[in-house]
Amino acid sequence: MHHTPTYTSWLNQVERWFALLTDKKLRRGAHRSIQALEKDIRDWITNWNDKPKPFAWTKTADEILERLASYIQRIPGRRTLGDCGSNGVSGLTR
Repeated sequence: MHHTPTYTSWLNQVERWFALLTDKKLRRGAHRSIQALEKDIRDWITNWNDKPKPFAWTKTADEILERLASYIQRIPGRRTLGDCGSNGVSGLTR
């Protein structure tokens, strides 16, 4: 059984939103002043609010865990997912 804390779903969406802001405006932008940066961020937020795009999960929890297990197998000196203990993925060794 996989348990996701009730706050995690929206928190992941907030993190994803900030990642989009970072990728679209902060990393790609060339701001000559703090005021220009602030204006660009505010414009992006206004545009986002005018035309919101909902986030949609594209993978199941099992698909994510399988990918994670595959990745861990390639890490030198790795531990199994079952060794992770208190971080919420204990007992997930495949």
